[in-house]
Amino acid sequence: MNRICVFCGSALGVRAEYGAQARALGQAMAGRDTGLVYGGGGIGMMGAVADGVLESRGEVIGVIPFALSGKERAHARAQLRVVNTMHERKAMMAELADGFIVLPGGFGTFDEMFEILTWAQLGIHRKPIGLLNVAGYFDPLLAMIDRAIAEGFIVTRYRELIVVESEVEPLLDRMETHRSPESIVQWMELNQT
Repeated sequence: MNRICVFCGSALGVRAEYGAQARALGQAMAGRDTGLVYGGGGIGMMGAVADGVLESRGEVIGVIPFALSGKERAHARAQLRVVNTMHERKAMMAELADGFIVLPGGFGTFDEMFEILTWAQLGIHRKPIGLLNVAGYFDPLLAMIDRAIAEGFIVTRYRELIVVESEVEPLLDRMETHRSPESIVQWMELNQT
């Protein structure tokens, strides 16, 4: 993969391992010559993953809406693409990336993750989607997804859209070989969303 889009929080959370794993992910990506596409912020998990890539002399492309460039403190060393809206941000990040990794975060991270999962479910893209489940952060969310499958709201095969690991290197290894379920039917094109 040439570039991975990382969705993550603009806060660091309460556990030191969140930021440490974000930085480690960035370093590992750069070590594999994989560039970073992300939300462009210089703080929190976003800043940590970008710093990890930059410390290892990798490529960092930040996509940030003009209105957030001050609040999220746009990263001074990232190649910034400033857009007008959150919708433009997500579309550009998806276009620039060959895969997606989700780190711990809040509502914005969940929004990005579920939108990119929905696009995969609809066949808009076939790029791998990984969750770095640091300290079991995503366990309740994964349980909710499994419940939605059990209750008939998500088709069982769509669970295969998500690659889950608790360590950086195994996640990156699996992302390189992951293939979306062949049975997914393309419902629409990205420009129709």
